[in-house]
Amino acid sequence: MNSLAAIGSMVGKQFKEQGFCVVEDALDGRDIDRLCGEAIDVCLGRRGFIARNAAECRTVEDVNNHVIAVHFPHKISVLFREYVAHPSITHVLTEIIGPNVKCMQSMIFMKSKGTPGQAWHQDEVFIPTTDRSLVGAWIALDQATIDNGCLWVIPGSHRPGVLWDMRPHQDPRFDDAPESFGFPFDEDAAVPVEVERGSIIFFHGHLLHRSLPNLAPSGYRRSYVNHYMSAESPLRWSGGIPKNLRNDYRDIVMVAGIDPRADLGVEDLSVPYYRTREQAA
Repeated sequence: MNSLAAIGSMVGKQFKEQGFCVVEDALDGRDIDRLCGEAIDVCLGRRGFIARNAAECRTVEDVNNHVIAVHFPHKISVLFREYVAHPSITHVLTEIIGPNVKCMQSMIFMKSKGTPGQAWHQDEVFIPTTDRSLVGAWIALDQATIDNGCLWVIPGSHRPGVLWDMRPHQDPRFDDAPESFGFPFDEDAAVPVEVERGSIIFFHGHLLHRSLPNLAPSGYRRSYVNHYMSAESPLRWSGGIPKNLRNDYRDIVMVAGIDPRADLGVEDLSVPYYRTREQAA
């Protein structure tokens, strides 16, 4: 594998031009096995309190068959918090964001056979920064293919810097999250991002992307996805931000450099929870 320095330079150029880049073999098989096992333990409450929505999962089979996403696992799992700042991630982030980087969200997607995808969207709609610095790091816990619902992106769609309007949809291929519409890009320009287990996809917060259902005859398309941004920027995230935080969401993890806003302190605001297939229907 190339040195981290060479990788950072190479992917930084592609990220700027295309809005996404891939680092192959960023994590090895042992890393991935640990993360997959930890995801089960988090869902079963073995790492601390987790809010369970709609269904109570008591066995490994329950988790595999019903859970589609786990939010904020790093809040209760030492292992997931460790991988938020894995060197293969932070080296690229400092290349494409800057020297000071914070993480505000982690998610596990456990996409079993038949699980729907998510329609076209931009992550910065949901996590608004003030400087367009939002970056997602999508770690493949399984091989991601067209058949099992890999990511699709529209290369270069981040460049206008526009957050397109969103609306409900009736497309049965996707979950109930709203879709972006009215953008001036042809969907025929979209490309699938098929990656091997252990690869990491980095993508810009303004990049239009989606995923299709897992139509593979068996298996999963699991991923661990974290969101990062410049530590210089306040995060004006909705959801009951205390007034004394000056409209800056401070439930963060610093992963590189220093925190220029450290005088605001760090708060414990988010609660780990999971969503089930029944909720997405």
